[in-house]
Formats: sequence, structure tokens, C-alpha cells
Amino acid sequence: MNKQIKIGIVGYGNLGRGVVSAIEQSSDMIVEGIFTRRAPESISVNNPNLKVLHISQAEAYKDEIDVMILCGGSATDLPEQGPQFARAFNTVDSFDTHAKIPEYFDSVDKAARENGKTSIISVGWDPGLFSINRLMAEAILPAGETYTFWGNGVSQGHSDAIRRIEGVKGAVQYTVPIKEAVEKVRSGINPELSTAEKHLRVCYVVTEEGYDQGEIEKEIITMPNYFADYETEVNFISEEELKEKHSKLPHGGFVIRGGQSGEGNKQIIEFSLNLDSNPEFTSSVLVAYARAAYRLNKEGQAGAKSVFEVLPVYLSPQSAEELRKNLL
Repeated sequence: MNKQIKIGIVGYGNLGRGVVSAIEQSSDMIVEGIFTRRAPESISVNNPNLKVLHISQAEAYKDEIDVMILCGGSATDLPEQGPQFARAFNTVDSFDTHAKIPEYFDSVDKAARENGKTSIISVGWDPGLFSINRLMAEAILPAGETYTFWGNGVSQGHSDAIRRIEGVKGAVQYTVPIKEAVEKVRSGINPELSTAEKHLRVCYVVTEEGYDQGEIEKEIITMPNYFADYETEVNFISEEELKEKHSKLPHGGFVIRGGQSGEGNKQIIEFSLNLDSNPEFTSSVLVAYARAAYRLNKEGQAGAKSVFEVLPVYLSPQSAEELRKNLL
């Protein structure tokens, strides 16, 4: 049996738990340790064999861990943790602040390259798989337009914004693609669409007793940067219904390229995802790219990589020969 790739996990929220589940389905990997900023004894894990350690102990494991998967947030965690861990470990992360990816790449690349490590950044489905599909579609159909739709799915940032309103006890907001916009794109007419014309905001809200739901609805639909520029639907429900019907984190979306080839022949490329659990799927993508980071480092390819620079063959537990036989 080939050596199992030893994985470390930094952070144990929804993403970290998903990584553990994904590795349980990967026979060529094993979790070496979970590293947290919380008190390790406060972390509950299903497998008693998993080591839960304080993040301050991580560097002591630099010779034991093949790849560290960073499961922190993009706003404050990863800008610090990405370069920090790239100095001692091969890493994979899901940094998703699109506008800041170039500067984040540079900071991680410098740390990893100086220490002979390999770091794959911005791994997930967007950025990540959707990015690859946008690249492929535009390379194949240079004359055309690319559209990205997100949903149906829970927007955690928008849900949090609603929960900050006084009188709101609980809330979930779904981003929903507008069917008419999707159908226009699929027809190949390549319409000009703003983000607001592509997506609907659907809110499910539980209010505290004694608060005016009409005022809360008004505050939601007029909230700048979140809802004011969108068609927004607000539904008031019970706490029981919120827990029963809206406790999961589904998501998904489409990348569609409408283009022309030859003498004006219409061509449509579409890639879609429909996810019951956004964090579990993102975790599964991270684990596949952890395999790639390990292999790239073994080949001496140090520095940062995006999903664009990683060959698909590095993601699979099968050999190139097996892939040619079974999947090509």
C-alpha cells in the first residue's frame, strides 16, 4: 500500500468538519491533527482517534504533516494564516475575496517559495471549479459572453446582515437566479445583465415578540449594499419552521458561455452545480487539491499555485495510466 498523505486541518467550523468527512472517503489520506484557536478540549469530534491541538502547537508538526488545509475565513484569517503556514507546510486554502486574490497570491508565493513549500490558493467552486470553466469556455469560444449565476443557495453574509437588525431573532437569505435571465442566456442572445437582473433575494425571518414586521421588512429591502438594489422577497416564519426547513447550507450555480464559431454558428457551454451542503462540497474540493499540493511538492514545484496551474491528473488518486484507461 502506498504511503498515506498526512493532512493537518487549521480551523474546525463547517469547512473543517467537511474536510474530516472528505478524508474519511479518501483511502490515500489520513488526518494527522486538527489545530484550533479555541480550547482543544472544547472541540467535539466524532472520531476519538483524531488529535485536536491548539494552533500554537502546529509548527511542532511540520515534519509530520504533508499538507495543511486552512479552513479559516477570507476576511481576517487567511490573509495572516496563508503566508504564515506556507513558511512551514504545503498548504491549500479557499481564499475567496476575488478582488484581493492577486495580492494574496503574491504574499503566499513569497513565503512558500522561500521555504520550498507548495501552496494552492483560492480552491473551491467559485473561485475554483467555476474559474476553470470560465477559462475553458472563453478559450474555446473567444467570440462570446460568459455569465455566472449563483444559487439557489444560502448567502451567509446576507443572512448575517438581516440578523443584525433589531428585533430579528433568526434569518436565512437565499440567492435565487432569475429564471428569465437564465433562459435569455441559454438562448444564446447574450443579453447585457447586471447582477441585480440575474438574482433574486429571498429572506426567511423570525422576529422577536413585540416588533413591527412591516418596519423590519422595510429595513431589509432598503439596506444598502445588500438588498436595496435587488428584487427582495421577505417571508416571516416561526422559529420552528426556520430550524426545520432552513438549517442546511445548500448552494450551487451555473457558468454559461454563449458564443459563435465558424460562420455564425451558435454554441452554448454550461457547467452547473446543485449542492445540499456548500461547506461539505468546498471541503471535498480542498481535499482533492491537497493531494495535488503533495504531489507537486514531491516534484519540487515550490511556490503558490492557483487552480489554473494544477493539472487535473494531480487531483485523482488514480495514476495517469489508469485515468487514460478508465476516464479518457
